[in-house]
Amino acid sequence: MKEYKVSKHEMNRSALFRAIAVFLGVGVNVVLAYVSYQTGLPVYWDTIGTVVVAGIGGVFPGIAVAIASNLLCMLFNPNAACFGIVNALVAIITVMFVKKRPLNNARNIIFCILTIGFISGLVSGLIQYIMFGKPQSDMITALLESWGITEGVGAVFVFLGINIVFNIFDKGICIGLAILIWHVMPQKISDAIANSGWRQKPLTDEERKAIDNWSDGIRLSARRRMLIIMVIMVVASSIITAWIGIRRYYENVKQERIEVATNAAKFAASVVDTSKVADYIKFGESVPGYKETEEMLYHIRDNAPGVSYLYVLKVGREGSTFIFDLDTDPKFEGYVAEGASGYEPGEFVPIEEAFEEYLDDMLEGKEIPPIESDDALSWLVTVYYPMFDEEGNVVCYAGADVSINYLSDFIGDFANRVLVIMSGIMLLIIAYGMWTINYYTVYPLETLGLHIREFISAGDDQKKLDGVVDRFKDVDVRTHDEVEALYRDLTEMTINQTEQLRSIRRLSDSTLQMQEGLIITMADLVENRDENTGAHIQKTAAYVKIIVEGLKQKGYYADRITPKYMSDVVRSAPLHDVGKINIPDNVLNKPGKLTDEEFEIMKSHTTAGKQILDKAIDTVGGGNYLKEARNMAAYHHERWDGKGYPEGLHGEVIPLSARIMAVADVFDALTSSRVYKPAFSIEKALSIIEEGKGTQFDAKCVEVFMDNLPRVRVIHKKYSEEQF
Repeated sequence: MKEYKVSKHEMNRSALFRAIAVFLGVGVNVVLAYVSYQTGLPVYWDTIGTVVVAGIGGVFPGIAVAIASNLLCMLFNPNAACFGIVNALVAIITVMFVKKRPLNNARNIIFCILTIGFISGLVSGLIQYIMFGKPQSDMITALLESWGITEGVGAVFVFLGINIVFNIFDKGICIGLAILIWHVMPQKISDAIANSGWRQKPLTDEERKAIDNWSDGIRLSARRRMLIIMVIMVVASSIITAWIGIRRYYENVKQERIEVATNAAKFAASVVDTSKVADYIKFGESVPGYKETEEMLYHIRDNAPGVSYLYVLKVGREGSTFIFDLDTDPKFEGYVAEGASGYEPGEFVPIEEAFEEYLDDMLEGKEIPPIESDDALSWLVTVYYPMFDEEGNVVCYAGADVSINYLSDFIGDFANRVLVIMSGIMLLIIAYGMWTINYYTVYPLETLGLHIREFISAGDDQKKLDGVVDRFKDVDVRTHDEVEALYRDLTEMTINQTEQLRSIRRLSDSTLQMQEGLIITMADLVENRDENTGAHIQKTAAYVKIIVEGLKQKGYYADRITPKYMSDVVRSAPLHDVGKINIPDNVLNKPGKLTDEEFEIMKSHTTAGKQILDKAIDTVGGGNYLKEARNMAAYHHERWDGKGYPEGLHGEVIPLSARIMAVADVFDALTSSRVYKPAFSIEKALSIIEEGKGTQFDAKCVEVFMDNLPRVRVIHKKYSEEQF
């Protein structure tokens, strides 16, 4: 992937492209939805812009297009906002497919259409039945009526099935057009929109996988924790806000209805002639003026919003006698107790329990507060207003009832509508919050965490460290907050540490060169005294390198053979015979066979070498490569079967570096001429080495030595006086 470095100009340009894409997406959705609404077609065409923007820009821009489109569609379709959640789900599913199952083949496209069509059809169908109790499409309604399916659970399932089929057809058109738009859109614009959210260099697919691997051990990621907190906060605050708002609205509407009922009762009291109350009770409708008064009461009730009952009654100690009792307002049927109205003039009813505590006040003609009564069939608030004769005595009361059942159902429908609309807005808020958190916090921190892990894993490998530093610089976080400050501090820290390590490495290399020079000098001093050796230290060091690399390649002694160990062994190999500096010349360079006493003196070069190198180690201090030099100097004449010297060690008790040197030293001794013997041929020397496998030598060292004979022959030919 091409390197992408964020600049202020590119960030502004990408944000502008994203804003234009959202604006155009909303425009396309609204225009096509208007055409569909006006023509009455059972398709919606309000998700084309959503799919296009979501597929390129991601979840938040897609949901923004979805919610904005449905809110604007309310200009011609009052119920459009209720379906914002459906459009938002389309955006989410589109992004999931684009990321997990790209829409670049027929199988994925068909699966995407079926998935989006099924979910949007099911959810929108449920919203229609829950919110409106019927389909919103006249064509679907007519189709159900033609089939004779209009009521019951079966009608709901049939409608949902039809709605899903229509949505699959609709979403197929939308997704097809969206894919076409994606293909004709210039790649630069598409990339700009896709990268518009980044406040750093966009992550490649490989980096995302690396981050996933890096965060495998995390039980609860920061992104998930923030998502959980945000969902809880948004949902809780939305529910609480909606509940408080709906509750206050309910109380306000209830109080308004009570005031209307109070005014209706007062107005009713003003039109009833109290002097005729006794006649009304006794003779009813036959009394002149009764019907005219009843018609006026009907007029009062019909013009009092929310009043379901209006009546006039005379209150007594044992009960009440009705004077006027209007039929229930038809619009409140089903919200009041059946048979609760229609009392004839003069009909007596007992006092209800809810009114008993106010009976004395009512008998005295006092106004009482609104009384709320609730039973299995009705929930009412009743307002009574006293009516007096000319002498100021209470004659009767005008009563007006407000149906709370009706009001509660009205508020319930309102609450359902609010919650459905709010669900889409909540998704938008959550999407924006996660979009902001991801691009401003999570992605930068994950990237920094990944590179810090790489920096740690690089160890002292200068090339890897330089690569990590370069990648650190390329991240280029531009969040303009604490995250950016942290990024810049970490970048500076890695640069400084890498440069410090580079300086240390240069000093170490210089020291190493000096040490190697001293090693070669010491080895040369020994070799120059020994007339029997010819380039012995160079050849044995080369053979040691071949063996140790072969062991590494085959995985032998993997816990021991590290890059540092290999370096230490090869560098210190020239010192394996440093103890010969203590051997007298007459023994060291004797042309004939050594006596037993002389051989014992010669054997002492191993212990002398160990002593010399132990002193050097004590002087230098610390664990360093001289320890392997000591091991080789002291034990390169030990045998695998324990018959060697100076200590008779056996098997893996012998240090590995000494076992490696044993093969190299013997092979060079066999193939080199000495004053006391001619050089053996390579084949004979190899035969002797092979015979000693498992007795004199470590079998694994012999194995890798034999496996690399071409390299061995090159070394031998380079240093030998004879040509093979």
